[in-house]
Amino acid sequence: MNNPTRKFSPRAARALARPLFAVALGTAAFAMAGSALAEPQGFLETVKHHTTLINTVPGNGDQNPYAVVVAPVTAGTVKQGDVLVGNFNNSTNLQGTGSTIINYHPDTKEMTVFATVPRDLKECPGGIGLSTAMTMLKSGYVIVGSTPSNDGTTGTKGAGCLIVIDPQGKVASTITSPNINDPWGNMAVVDNGTSATLFVSMAGFGVGGADGNPPVFKQATVLRLDLDVPPGKPPVVKKETVVGSGFGAQADKGVFLVGPTGLALSGDQKLLYVSDAIGNRITEIDEPMTRDTSAGVGRQLTADGLLHRPLAMVTAPNGHLLVTNALNGQIVEIDPASGRQIYARWIDTDKAQSPPGNGDLFGLAMTPEGDGFYYVQDDVNTLVLAK
Repeated sequence: MNNPTRKFSPRAARALARPLFAVALGTAAFAMAGSALAEPQGFLETVKHHTTLINTVPGNGDQNPYAVVVAPVTAGTVKQGDVLVGNFNNSTNLQGTGSTIINYHPDTKEMTVFATVPRDLKECPGGIGLSTAMTMLKSGYVIVGSTPSNDGTTGTKGAGCLIVIDPQGKVASTITSPNINDPWGNMAVVDNGTSATLFVSMAGFGVGGADGNPPVFKQATVLRLDLDVPPGKPPVVKKETVVGSGFGAQADKGVFLVGPTGLALSGDQKLLYVSDAIGNRITEIDEPMTRDTSAGVGRQLTADGLLHRPLAMVTAPNGHLLVTNALNGQIVEIDPASGRQIYARWIDTDKAQSPPGNGDLFGLAMTPEGDGFYYVQDDVNTLVLAK
């Protein structure tokens, strides 16, 4: 969600540790009894500070960090618990042209480059612009989406692909099909080791240039990919199924695309939650693991209120949904059992944007311990830990 005119600020390299501020909705305000805090209503109450960890710009100058993934295993150059971050822009800040995945090592607090994907990868229609769609499988292979552009605008965007990268950071294969058009949002993943299921939103269908007042195309989809994962070999697609369709997507000069972004599964895997940015809502799709037809946009769980163009989404240890906003620097906690928006928490108060943090938040991932979350501030190219 980067404005092409933004530049890196030196303050991004400085570590911060300041309180996180809450915005309560109705009865969700923090309850105080004397000086003691009442029983927490949600996960965000337990998160007290955020700390800027690194500047995510690698040696080639790529910027605008999007995807955030915590490594589930040690494989190749990656250790379990490392944080992989993908870049959407190149060194001249053109959107849809980033080609690097960096690796933050929490144990050493250092950053290395995990992968640099060739910009002219011919097997990927339109080239390379690494999006928020990324995961690392238990086999050690990384799968990342490309939503590419030739000049930083949607006027020259290609359909893109999913790129399979081996544990050493080398491109192993690509995944393309008529169902793949600009893999966009963070994936929901079920990984069984020898097989895996990925859910990826596709925001490119129908979307063209961003001149004037671009129309909304209600053609964005959620695609389920069922994978075989042979030992020591790249995963291969066994079956693909469109499980959601009819979501809005729109070209945008400032943020490239607006479309469905966040995907998260319920604990029993019977519901898939989708953050519908255009509709300013969260919807839910029944039986996502087994359904063989599209559920359309699904059933609305919650809308408006504290949501301001919902983006990345993860499930907290208590089963609640955590959703970042595109139009301010807040993260929103939602109880999916009731659809109640519990509260929002400011995690980016940068007043360089209006409202503060507007357009800064995108990638989101829980810590392995479940005691906090990683996120990126893409305007200043930083990875941040909140806990």
